Amino acid sequence: MTRPDGISRRYLGKAGLLLATSMVMPVLQAQSNRRKPERTRIVMAVGGKASLGYLPLTISEQLGYFKAEGLDLEINDFGTDAAASQAVVSGAADVCSGTFVKTIELQFKNQWFQSFVMQARTPKIAFGVSVRNMPHYKNVANLKGRKIGVAMLGSASYFTAGLVLARFDVKPSDVTFIELPSTSSALAAWRSGQIDAISHTDPVMTMLEQKGDVKIIAETRTLKGTIDVFGGPMPSTCLYSAGDFIQKNPNTCQALTNAIVHGLKWLQTAGPGDILKTVPESYLLGDRALYLASFDQVRESIAIDGMMPENGPRTALRALASFSPDIKADKMDLAKTFTNAFARRAKERFKA
Repeated sequence: MTRPDGISRRYLGKAGLLLATSMVMPVLQAQSNRRKPERTRIVMAVGGKASLGYLPLTISEQLGYFKAEGLDLEINDFGTDAAASQAVVSGAADVCSGTFVKTIELQFKNQWFQSFVMQARTPKIAFGVSVRNMPHYKNVANLKGRKIGVAMLGSASYFTAGLVLARFDVKPSDVTFIELPSTSSALAAWRSGQIDAISHTDPVMTMLEQKGDVKIIAETRTLKGTIDVFGGPMPSTCLYSAGDFIQKNPNTCQALTNAIVHGLKWLQTAGPGDILKTVPESYLLGDRALYLASFDQVRESIAIDGMMPENGPRTALRALASFSPDIKADKMDLAKTFTNAFARRAKERFKA
């Protein structure tokens, strides 16, 4: 049958099919250009997954971004960064979601591990003194002989406290460090007066600030605060793995990176409601307002595009060497501790 204008239905059908095909072809072409992961089943170790430092990982997991990249990801929470690192070193995990400085520590032990996508560009630590125990506090020198709570010895909170102390010639041996790895242990020690100062993460520090129990004297939750403490950009949480694993599984590492950068892109515009809908309820500690306040405190610390910041590795090495005299900066090959190749491709894809 011919329409009054002379255009047949058959012609219209063919034209519509051609138009639909032309619209689908670019999508199919893009999908075919993405190489399939060499390994779809991946075990990832993380130290304290509920921490805001690993929020990009949680977001990417909850929104299905790993599955979208063809990955079947098993995330095992080992509670601490040290335990998570040991898991990937021993082979119990393929990839670790942990702090970048671990790659430098492992190189010192002649083990090649490499970061391939950043989640946080600052350590997200705040250091403060007890208003109750030290009502007459004037400067850092007053902390000599005092007890200072940190997440763990050798952790970012320990480094932060040590560098702040060093400004006033207070040595680590001049104070007593108390390990408080969990939120509950940190708050219990604080409330009982067992510690005089604390260097820790959120939500612990935000909670103490809201109650007026702590006087913040230094923090690395912002870029400026981080530079003040470390003298430069101090990269924090990332995904890292053995160099051999990355070389043998580049498509898998690209898929992991894509998922994280996709999550970072989402976080750039996420509002409070978006966060509460996406983060597991158990991570909120029964106080949504506190979680959101903590998120606001550390939002600037979240990586933008997964790229390692310029001079970040050197800042991390300098901080580590200041606490570990055995580590010689001139003996370390920082170029082997990270790669931006995967993040660069993901950044371009997601316009992060």
